Amino acid sequence: MTLQTLISVPDSALPVAALKAHLRLGTGFSDNTVQDPVLVGFLRAAMALIEARIGKILMRQTVEWTRDDLPAQFVLPVAPVTAIEQVLLAQFDGPDVDVTDTFHLHQDPHRPVLQGRAALLSQGDRAVIRMVIGLAEDWADVPSDLAQAVLLLATHYYEHRDQTGLDQSCMPFGVTALLQRHRQMRLGGAT
Repeated sequence: MTLQTLISVPDSALPVAALKAHLRLGTGFSDNTVQDPVLVGFLRAAMALIEARIGKILMRQTVEWTRDDLPAQFVLPVAPVTAIEQVLLAQFDGPDVDVTDTFHLHQDPHRPVLQGRAALLSQGDRAVIRMVIGLAEDWADVPSDLAQAVLLLATHYYEHRDQTGLDQSCMPFGVTALLQRHRQMRLGGAT
């Protein structure tokens, strides 16, 4: 199973100006944008770690998930899922078949489920599921505590960019506290 991003968040949608303000970087100079590539990298790294920690994608993007099986019901690997654009059977010995209409998305903030009428794959086939995922279309719509966590973590990365040991590079407590309410609570041994 592979998850591939087809349409990712563009650099222009990232809160570079907000991170500059948070870092209190100087303004009014002729080379105001010299740090932008570095800041974009830290923002992307912070978002990736936070998304992995809470199991949710912050900003809207389109992904394609390839599976070697297509059971009648399964939990999707990312949340939240905004829309299922296509469910395609890539058949081993025939043309690809669009079976999107045979599936229904059950929305859930932590574990969205795609449910179909029956398992459809035969030996050698694979399923390709294209979906739109993410909490917000624009940075301004990202929940404020998650936005603050991204800025804090990106700042931490920026300020400790020369560190190579683990002493200062672990996730700061403030970030962990901001993420806590967005993490999925796991009870019992269920998957």
